Amino acid sequence: MKPVEPTVTLRVPALAEYVDLVRLTLYGIASKLGFLYEEIEDMKVAVSEACNNAVLHAYDQPGMMEIRFLIMDGALSIIVKDEGKSFVPAPDAGSTPSLHGKTLGEIEAGGLGLYLMQALMDEVEVLSGAGTEVVLTKRLARSEEMA
Repeated sequence: MKPVEPTVTLRVPALAEYVDLVRLTLYGIASKLGFLYEEIEDMKVAVSEACNNAVLHAYDQPGMMEIRFLIMDGALSIIVKDEGKSFVPAPDAGSTPSLHGKTLGEIEAGGLGLYLMQALMDEVEVLSGAGTEVVLTKRLARSEEMA
């Protein structure tokens, strides 16, 4: 029989004041698993961006978001799910025009959260349908890699 991967589930209102609770939970789990401080800080920023998408864009009126921390052998996946309006991310993030050389006035606000999550995490997957589910995965670095 396949061993069950431990999961911690948090269900909170999709309101900005609850994002800190998600970040604190992430810190506790990631530190227990042995992630470095810098890796935890990166994950906290990425999960904040995923939660902010639910808070700002998923609902016309306050709804709920569910955050699952899937503890795997050598990795941590954080799944942020809302049941609000869904969106489909751009099919090829690599074809997005560069922001390099543009003035602040030429840059469109918003929409950069996905790129930030991709830069900070090892894997990012966005699933749409009945709401949006963002799956963020960070692999635990081995001590040989750190040397």
